Amino acid sequence: MSISKKVIIRGLTLDGGKFRPSDWAERLCGAVASYGPGRRIIFHPSVRLATLEGVKCVVIDADLEQRDEMLFDFLLDFAKDNKLQIDHIDNFDAEKH
Repeated sequence: MSISKKVIIRGLTLDGGKFRPSDWAERLCGAVASYGPGRRIIFHPSVRLATLEGVKCVVIDADLEQRDEMLFDFLLDFAKDNKLQIDHIDNFDAEKH
């Protein structure tokens, strides 16, 4: 079982509207990815896509704040600048999502 603390950026604005463009989560994860041999995309191991309750989300390992504060701040600043919902979850079970 993989239970850990997570920060979840939901594709919903603070007033409950659906955030556009519809591929925002893929773009955000792609912005922090790197590229390997053959220009193959390598997603950051602490940042992943998810759909929770039918809503696109970006799930971030909370300990990223200590390991790479600039990256963590970049992701959260994106959410704050776009007035997206942010959840801090202490016991997130990745196998259930």
